[in-house]
Amino acid sequence: MSLLHFIDHDPASGPDGLLLPSALKVILVVDLVESVRLMQEDEHHTVLRWHAFTLEARRLIEAGGGRVVKSLGDGLMAEFDQAQHAASVALQLHAQMQASGTPGTADGEPGRSPLALRVGLNAAPVYQDRADIYGHGVNLAARLCGLAGPGETVASISVRDLLTSGLDAELTDLGECYLKHVDTPVRAFRLGPVGINPVLRDVSEEQQSLRPTVAVVPFRSRSAVAEEWVIGELIADGVIASLSRHPDVRVISRMSTQGLRERQNGREIADAHLGANYLLSGSYAVMGETTLLMAELVDTRQNQVIWAERLSEPTLDLLQADSQLIGRLSQLVNRQIVNTEVSKTLSQPLPRLDSNALMVGGIGLMHRSSLADFQRSREILSVLIERHGRVATLRAWLAKWHVLNIVRGLSTDPQREVKIALSQTQRALDLDPENALTLSVEGHIYTQLLGEFGLAEQRLDAAVKANPNESLAWLFKSVLSTMWGSAPESVSEALYAEALSPLDPIKYYYDLITASALLANHEHQGAIDYARRSIRANAHHAPAYRVLLTAQVELGHAEEGQKTLARLLQEQPGLTIQRYMAMGSGQSVTRQRCIAALRALGVPDT
Repeated sequence: MSLLHFIDHDPASGPDGLLLPSALKVILVVDLVESVRLMQEDEHHTVLRWHAFTLEARRLIEAGGGRVVKSLGDGLMAEFDQAQHAASVALQLHAQMQASGTPGTADGEPGRSPLALRVGLNAAPVYQDRADIYGHGVNLAARLCGLAGPGETVASISVRDLLTSGLDAELTDLGECYLKHVDTPVRAFRLGPVGINPVLRDVSEEQQSLRPTVAVVPFRSRSAVAEEWVIGELIADGVIASLSRHPDVRVISRMSTQGLRERQNGREIADAHLGANYLLSGSYAVMGETTLLMAELVDTRQNQVIWAERLSEPTLDLLQADSQLIGRLSQLVNRQIVNTEVSKTLSQPLPRLDSNALMVGGIGLMHRSSLADFQRSREILSVLIERHGRVATLRAWLAKWHVLNIVRGLSTDPQREVKIALSQTQRALDLDPENALTLSVEGHIYTQLLGEFGLAEQRLDAAVKANPNESLAWLFKSVLSTMWGSAPESVSEALYAEALSPLDPIKYYYDLITASALLANHEHQGAIDYARRSIRANAHHAPAYRVLLTAQVELGHAEEGQKTLARLLQEQPGLTIQRYMAMGSGQSVTRQRCIAALRALGVPDT
């Protein structure tokens, strides 16, 4: 009897007759591929080999911070508190099984079939007693395991949203998958080791400008009180905002550093993955009405702490527009790096602590793959605007939500959506005329959705002037250059945007824009590579398929183009030339090239 069969049965009661709900767990299910056939062929040696593997698997799971829940015949189940640990152990288990089949071992003997694993990962609340865990989330992990092929790990979207693609693992979007005994399709991702995708292009030395780059990690709380955790986000956001206003420093996007807070190897990640020369991190403790902060600045190239400071201020200071704590910290860090001061004035007062927690959550949910999370993000931002109507940044994020709703192909009325987005950016600019995020989003609306070149260029130039490190400003400048300006310039701008936020949660969108820029510059193979990488990260983003098929058709690869078109039509059934033109301005050269490719593949005009 397999583990998959066993876990579908009703759970037994715990020792006290009660099942206790627990916090979110990451469930790992391991299954031996074709166990029945292997047992029939050679039961004795299959059992010996599997038993030897399970002993090593238990060691790997426990060393990785997990707990083995059950073992039955041809499978194992384990639980983890951290998705990164579960993903790492899954990859180690595959590697261990593969290593056991090398020549000279039992698996390598002539006539003996090698063993292979399939692994499923799911994150969900579970019920638990002293011996076991139960619930729908456990069953779903098993179903995902059954979806995996030999040597593969398949993870749910709940796990994918807890991982950083390119850092924890390489994640390939499998789309909506139908699983046995699960009523609705489940979004699934294939999980592979980091490094399977080559670095496609690198930002040029000229674009780097030889400026020192700093990454700011949200500070760690020394307390277990959940309400105090958001203080670390406030510190990071304030320091990033302050440092970003100085033209002599490159600051990595906050969205790319948020996953580093609890990692022990943050220095190595900042150097290898973020391209940061310096890493600012630290911890804090709330003592009565005061926040005590310990900060340190690391030179990642030397792996050496070059500055450390102990600071304290009243906790309420963090909520002020001119925070003394954030200002002092920013000045000290900037002086240490380039020996100049930075402005410590924030453009708008920060919301109250609980509202700021909502803001952080709303922004994070907006960039998740789940449609439900995306919709929830709009609700949160709308509530925040009702509470704090004079905070320009909130309206900028809501305008960006409406733009994403269009480019993700979710809007039922794009023209109305454009008007809503513009109304939010215009109100935000009334509040703060130099808000870089707002200027970036409005520039993008004029570029891609309205085709008004002059206004788009004006807004995006103003955004870069206001904040040279706003990655979205450079990304949207690339879109503008791709559609209306210089193709070589669009490539440089896209690569620079990626360098400013190399681990962004919407990295697939950055890759799409880079693919478009390369296509505009007639670098067809580069466009294909980036478009495919974007699709691997998000298989439901239609624009990436359009870029890919355009490059394929122009290279004369009509058969590959037809396959890509078939995938595109799954995302946009009933696509016509007329419907495509309605998504934005149809006058740009790149859109006309896409229209020609669609016609060549047989897409009707109406």
